[in-house]
Amino acid sequence: MNLSGANTTHVLLAEDDNEDYYIFSVAIQQVPLTVLLTRAENGELLMQLLDEKVPDILFLDMLMPCKDGQQCLREIRANKKYDALPIIVYSSLDDLRTIEFCYREGSNLYAIKPSSFDELKTILERILTIDWRKVMYFPTFSDFVLNPH
Repeated sequence: MNLSGANTTHVLLAEDDNEDYYIFSVAIQQVPLTVLLTRAENGELLMQLLDEKVPDILFLDMLMPCKDGQQCLREIRANKKYDALPIIVYSSLDDLRTIEFCYREGSNLYAIKPSSFDELKTILERILTIDWRKVMYFPTFSDFVLNPH
């Protein structure tokens, strides 16, 4: 998957837990793609990094300091600049209420943090090989306007 057209996929991981970040970073290095991984340790930093450069894909933890994942998801989806950004919620929360909220607010996928390293590698390979440009559809104004002519 490469939305920017270059040989490297820029992945932004919003994750405050150092151990979870380390495991994710090791697993993503084993995916057979060239990936540039950037980390945001909290929601405030995430929004600053997004403002500087939009990544190819965002992995968003729900439990972060400053701004939590729910606040960030709402803020990101409220800004048209990020309409084409695939947002993968990557969280240990597995309750239906949180999952429904994330889909309702615009996440493209919800991935529950797996219990094994091999499961994480499999999940990352599956997510990073999706051609998000084909999966995500953004209707234009003309799609909503009926023209009788």
